[in-house]
Amino acid sequence: MHWEQLLSLKRQGDKNKRLRSEQDETRLVFEVDYDRIIFSAAFRSLQDKTQVIPLSKTDFVHTRLTHSLEVSVVGRSIGRLVGKKILEKYPHLQEIHGYQANDFGAIVAAASLAHDIGNPPFGHSGEKAIGEYFKIGKGREFQNRLSPKEWQDLIDFEGNANGFSVLSSSRQGIEGGIRLAYATLGAYMKYPKESLPKKPTKEIADKKYGYFQQDKAFFQEVATDLGLIQKSATGEVHYHRHPLAFLVEAADDICYTIIDFEDGINLGLVSEDYALEYLIKLVKDRIDTPKFNQLHSKEDRISYLRAVAIGTLIEDAVAIFIENEEAILKGQFHHALTDKSRYQPQMKDIINLSVEKIYQSREVIEKEIVGYEILQTLLDKFITAVNNQYDGTLSNYDQLILKMLPEKFQVEKETLYGRLLHICHYVSLLTDGNALELFETINGRKKI
Repeated sequence: MHWEQLLSLKRQGDKNKRLRSEQDETRLVFEVDYDRIIFSAAFRSLQDKTQVIPLSKTDFVHTRLTHSLEVSVVGRSIGRLVGKKILEKYPHLQEIHGYQANDFGAIVAAASLAHDIGNPPFGHSGEKAIGEYFKIGKGREFQNRLSPKEWQDLIDFEGNANGFSVLSSSRQGIEGGIRLAYATLGAYMKYPKESLPKKPTKEIADKKYGYFQQDKAFFQEVATDLGLIQKSATGEVHYHRHPLAFLVEAADDICYTIIDFEDGINLGLVSEDYALEYLIKLVKDRIDTPKFNQLHSKEDRISYLRAVAIGTLIEDAVAIFIENEEAILKGQFHHALTDKSRYQPQMKDIINLSVEKIYQSREVIEKEIVGYEILQTLLDKFITAVNNQYDGTLSNYDQLILKMLPEKFQVEKETLYGRLLHICHYVSLLTDGNALELFETINGRKKI
């Protein structure tokens, strides 16, 4: 892979080549990408989507929106630091093509901002709830009418693939979705493969999948334009990662490791003594002891350690990337950057404690159970209605259900796969609160 191609400014539908040297420095394409994501409805909905605690009313607990903003800030820092090193190594990128270190930061920041944009309500249990509706629920009846890859898209419903759809799918009058630069889409694509074969290798990029069958052609167009290396000659559209996707992943890993842990501390799920012990192990060589000893509140002490920890992990991720940059460009590096971190044991300890004390806490489990019931009910009602509409057997109740769909989702799909994925997409873009309210309305529990 070559940086000149990987930093493509092209957008879906472009007729002419965009050159970095001709860009308006006040409205750089990659910075416009960030703005487009910020102003999108799908991004706004993240303000009421679970990061750790579903339907939490506590003001200091992170939502998907605050998490995504923080990941974008960390991603920008990592990207700029990497960009500076890359331009020192390949000066022609700046001298001939006009790229700047901040371009790398802008690409990674935009992709990081969008990294959770396709995640359903109720956290990762929302993905499982949608998948299990088809795998073991009422949706099993559709299996024999779909191709194996279409079926896998549904039973392993994936937020990353859904996000690629949000960012790139056209609808009437809106060509190319949000229309991001291909470099930004490449950095977003942590799993540049289709749903089958499932986990063909133990490489990090094969852990999940990155696009639905309906988006295959455009995914391949982006990968080809960026010069990504194809992994298989057996017919699967399956590529090695865009190098900057490693930086987006690192930013996410750093934030959820440290900041989810901070949420658990503030909620009282993790004791301060535990927290100090685990965080100090991570940052013991960087603590300003006199400054730390002046902090009297738990919140201030934890906040200080969090900031030092994130700064430490940013520097470490940059060093690992630069050390392995040539292998990454050849498609020969197959790990998350944090897996190669010298702080990996300390991060693993924090994650294990978070799993025990936070992710498996009773509050989280109870709300995830409620989320399963909500999402599977909504899927069943809307899928039944759209299929009955297509078959010409629409009941009055089905008509009422379909009127609950927003205008942009009132589109008839010709294929069964298209209809099923369309409803999954609609349900996935609901906020936690919207999904709960719609569920209560359908079940006759909403006060009129």
